[in-house]
Amino acid sequence: MTIATQPGNGPGLRRALGTFDLVLLNIAAIVGLRWLSTAAQLGPASLTLWIIAFLLFFVPSALTVQELSSRIPHVGGLYRWTQAAFGDTHGFLAGWAYWVSNLVYFPSVLLFVSGVILHVAGPSLRPLAENPLYNGLFCLALLWGVTFLNILGLRRAKWLQNIGGLASLAIGAQVLIGGAVAWWRFGSATHVSLASLAPDLNSLPTLNTFAILILAFVGLELGPILGDEIRNSARSIRRAIMISGVAITVIYVAGTASLLVALPPGQIGVISGIPEAMEATGQRIGMPSFGMVAAALLAITSAGGLGAWITGTARLPFVMGLGHYLPGKLGAIHPRHGTPHVALLVQAAATSVVLLGAISGSTVHEAYLLLIDMTAALSCAVWVYTFAALPVLRRRGIGERADVALIPGGTRVGWLVAWIGVLATTFATVVSLIPPEGSAHPMLFVIKGAGGCVLVFAVGLLICHRGRTRTLNAQAAAGN
Repeated sequence: MTIATQPGNGPGLRRALGTFDLVLLNIAAIVGLRWLSTAAQLGPASLTLWIIAFLLFFVPSALTVQELSSRIPHVGGLYRWTQAAFGDTHGFLAGWAYWVSNLVYFPSVLLFVSGVILHVAGPSLRPLAENPLYNGLFCLALLWGVTFLNILGLRRAKWLQNIGGLASLAIGAQVLIGGAVAWWRFGSATHVSLASLAPDLNSLPTLNTFAILILAFVGLELGPILGDEIRNSARSIRRAIMISGVAITVIYVAGTASLLVALPPGQIGVISGIPEAMEATGQRIGMPSFGMVAAALLAITSAGGLGAWITGTARLPFVMGLGHYLPGKLGAIHPRHGTPHVALLVQAAATSVVLLGAISGSTVHEAYLLLIDMTAALSCAVWVYTFAALPVLRRRGIGERADVALIPGGTRVGWLVAWIGVLATTFATVVSLIPPEGSAHPMLFVIKGAGGCVLVFAVGLLICHRGRTRTLNAQAAAGN
């Protein structure tokens, strides 16, 4: 095992990940199987929207991440790319917004897993889904268990995300098999024609779903954040993106098609996720345990995805601590396990606070739902930074492999890829802040959502300014 040394910080981060690990990390982090039932509610038109989302967001993001991770392959990923392109302040803001967005995202995954587990346990325990004590204890145990596993090192922690990735493939295969059996025995439950494949882009529900499908492809940026912990990082990241990209797209498109074959869109619209969809499919094809198996696989998938995001996201406060924008202790590396243990512990503590707030009462819970929309908006804002960094770094010739352009063409092609990605991301950002139907105060919802995003960046600017001032004062004191 090789070691990536970092001067002044003792033993460095250990290179524990290879191409296979990154493939499964991408699948575990990106694939959200609940989006299959969300998409299928639109009927066959959702298949067209999946393809458009793939072309307008996933392809540009894959090309951008491949080249940027070759130019700057070190720990921090998007933070370092933005920093190199636009300076220290923008680099910190990108990393800060991404980290904060995930502090809200983690509790949503934890609560999702706690609910799915009850489907495995049986109908008698499902009422616990509304029990704050059960949700709190289960979610905290899972959060801190995954955190301590990461502190022990990526050699151990990577197996959680690897198993999660394999479970995603397994449940994807289950959806495909269920659809195939239903089609063979009964024919397609959904009529498909050229007219039904055309999405109604004048419909707000269609636009909302399209934004969700774009965001469903977010996650390729996670692997490069672990740059110094990946063996031959540039080549491994490039290969992993190509392999996992095929698998992810097939799961989304073929999985949605299989649901439509097995069940009519009207029935999918009243079920709340893959376990119920698979339970209904199982009843139709004479396999009553189908839903329970799907729930078990979905719980494993979600836990693996959580592990992937906790692993990657913790590297941002770690590297920003090394840069002295955040307290320097966040940049500490465990002397035995070679992991950013302080950053992991702080991240778990912050997530625990958000989680407990989300389940403590109805008023806080409503605020938490608003924060979920802010999560989407903040992650999209970070992607705008990432896309824009590509042509800037090309034009300036910045990077360890500045002579290699993985996207054919020069700066103009880089700008074209960036603009396509920025437009798709901006669309998803705007739609994510549209108030839900039935909102009592829709304008207030928009103001709170947009204002919350502005507040996150304002706090980031304040922290960045204080960190820079602290560093300059320390340098001046040392000089005297």
